[in-house]
Amino acid sequence: MSDHNNMNIPNHVAIILDGNGRWAKKKGMPRNFGHSQGSKVVEQICEDAYNIGIKYLTVYAFSTENWKRPKSEVDALMKLLNNYLDSSIKTSKKNNIRVKIIGDITRLHEDMQKKIYNLEEASKNNTGLRLQVAINYGSRDEIIRAVKSLIGDVKEMGIAIDDIDEDIFTKYLDTKDIPEPDLLIRTSAEQRLSNFLLWQLAYTEFYFTDVLWPDFNKKELLQAVEYYSNRKRKFGAI
Repeated sequence: MSDHNNMNIPNHVAIILDGNGRWAKKKGMPRNFGHSQGSKVVEQICEDAYNIGIKYLTVYAFSTENWKRPKSEVDALMKLLNNYLDSSIKTSKKNNIRVKIIGDITRLHEDMQKKIYNLEEASKNNTGLRLQVAINYGSRDEIIRAVKSLIGDVKEMGIAIDDIDEDIFTKYLDTKDIPEPDLLIRTSAEQRLSNFLLWQLAYTEFYFTDVLWPDFNKKELLQAVEYYSNRKRKFGAI
């Protein structure tokens, strides 16, 4: 593998963390054990990503569709996310990470919403990695929420319909002020977007790996970055 100092490092990497349940099943453990192990990997990958020069990392933690999973799994995931939010203020300070939660947090428990607000406030001046965690996130839901907000501003602020363009619309998305991903990684051999960042991924390079998320590590990340670095990026339908 090439030295990453000679690679073209993506500014923003998005990751669909897939395969936690399968990883646990292979080990004869409950799915929740996989989710728990997967959350530890996120923390390590944040450090690895920043050390190789990635400035933004967006991870898909809980989708709008995940509510349809068995209640026991949803409850365990929520508990895990709650624990993550509890410990994150400390770790984000220690590692200088600025954390932002994307998604519709109004469906989450009030206590969890408060923790999200506190975490974002506590980390907003950190100057290291910018970490976006997608919780109760679905891209179609995000786009519909953006449209509703924009319609409200058309009425209240007199935005002219003809003035609405991509730049204006982007300001209504959860990812406003965040550059679009250069590279999307999806683990565990699945090759679909699962309603993740549909607008933002329009020109992103995709990298799929068979590795299950709890087994993902710095070596795997560097392989994905090397793949990205070797691509000649084209914008538009050429």
